Amino acid sequence: MPGALDGLRIVEFAGIGPGPFTGMMLADHGAEVIRIDRPGASFGPAALARSRRSIALDLKQPEGVAVARALCGTADGLIEGYRPGVMERLGLGPDALLAGNPKLVYGRMTGWGQHGPLADLPGHDINYIAVAGVLEGIGRPGAPPVAPANYVGDFGGGGMLLAFGMVAALLAVQRGAAGQVVDAAMTDGAALLAAMSWGFRGAGMWRDGAGANLLSGAAPFYRSYGCSDGRFVAVGAIEPPFYAALLDGLGLAGDPDFAQQMDVARWPAQSARLETIFATRSRDEWAEAFAGTQACVSPVLTMGEAAAHPHNRARGTFDEVGGSIEPAPAPRFSRTPAAAPTSPGAVGVDTDTVLGALGYDDEKLAALRASGAIQ
Repeated sequence: MPGALDGLRIVEFAGIGPGPFTGMMLADHGAEVIRIDRPGASFGPAALARSRRSIALDLKQPEGVAVARALCGTADGLIEGYRPGVMERLGLGPDALLAGNPKLVYGRMTGWGQHGPLADLPGHDINYIAVAGVLEGIGRPGAPPVAPANYVGDFGGGGMLLAFGMVAALLAVQRGAAGQVVDAAMTDGAALLAAMSWGFRGAGMWRDGAGANLLSGAAPFYRSYGCSDGRFVAVGAIEPPFYAALLDGLGLAGDPDFAQQMDVARWPAQSARLETIFATRSRDEWAEAFAGTQACVSPVLTMGEAAAHPHNRARGTFDEVGGSIEPAPAPRFSRTPAAAPTSPGAVGVDTDTVLGALGYDDEKLAALRASGAIQ
């Protein structure tokens, strides 16, 4: 059965990180995504390049740009992640392409956005989430903030927000609107992911600083603890019944030192005591002790352990693609399920097929190869 985005054609100008993640999400759910790669380039992580076709174009050659323009003229959407102004200098900017294809949704993925004082500067995930006010609250009190890998800026606030923006704009086109530019900045997206924290701050319920708030490690009932084997458990017993189950499992039911769950002044002493208790058993011993309870205690798994966990196996959370384990497409659709992901082929493997469908015969393809525009 076709995926939910079946029938949509997306042209993806190859990049790294969040742009390919957007392409992956759209391809996972049925869109035809054609990736324009540089001749001689290689894919990054295979998971981010899965389930789409690849053509190899040299966009430094005018013939290569002409091919890209022709392909974009047949597309519903476009994804690019270059610095502001690069696509315009290539003659592939929004004004040029929307003039020829007024219904095109032009998705732009950058760290700082298309305008603003920092727009032309380089940066990475850690820089974007720092300026967005997100990084400052992640980590332990008194220690430097800890970068959460590049999940928050690149992928959550970047690629996933661009995928949402693309689908929203494509839906508007189907309802009769014109095409438009989707300006997805990781600073904007990271700030948006922190909407609940901003709400708490506005209500006077948020304190600056790493590990200073209930959900960032200050609360003894919502944090991770080390175990006797050097591994960890995650505790998330916020609601009173879950907190009671946690105390019961730790042998602390009825202990007056833990009677007032939301007494912030008691949290440091409570955390210290729980650290001592959790250090007496291994991670898996604690996981077994709390299995089936409402205490919200979970083992902190490695990636390999997560792929083998019974719950994830039962749901098919991970797939084997080309001999490697990758996250399966998400979310799930009841009527239009995603197809199984496929491994990417070699860069440029689909050049002749895609361009042939655009009307480039063998003679024209040979001329493009002679010019260096294609492999």
